[in-house]
Amino acid sequence: MNEALDRLTNGAWLHTFPEGKVCQEDAPIRRLKWGTASLIARAPVTPIVLPIIHHGFEKVMPENYAFGRRPPVPLWNQEIKIVVGEPMEFNLPELREMALSQSRDSSFSSEQWPRNILGGLDAAAQKCLYMTISDQIQTTLENLRNFSKSYAKAEQIK
Repeated sequence: MNEALDRLTNGAWLHTFPEGKVCQEDAPIRRLKWGTASLIARAPVTPIVLPIIHHGFEKVMPENYAFGRRPPVPLWNQEIKIVVGEPMEFNLPELREMALSQSRDSSFSSEQWPRNILGGLDAAAQKCLYMTISDQIQTTLENLRNFSKSYAKAEQIK
């Protein structure tokens, strides 16, 4: 995470997979891990998030290709679709205020939570901030996934 934060600090591109794993099934976006939200909140300049959804990689490296294993090399001549959404920008001062307000109303145990205070936020407020950022990204990714599915169906009809 420190290396990723260094890249953001230097204005570099950083690509994360906030689900925390590769999903090959066509299912709703799972609850996101908080690492991406943490990077957004901790970066000296708030990064712009570019949501990207892709379909077809499960055909390139299927998990159950032969005898329940992946193929030894990627399969070629497979159709891959990549859908890029609108850039997302986060108003961190506003989100921090909202997190502070929400955290006062919650009963949150700070055990196993980092002790450092991020931008004046205690552990409960950090959790609220990360949840809010992650939820916004998850909602955007799920909407983009649904859009890409409906677009793919429309293309099949043509």
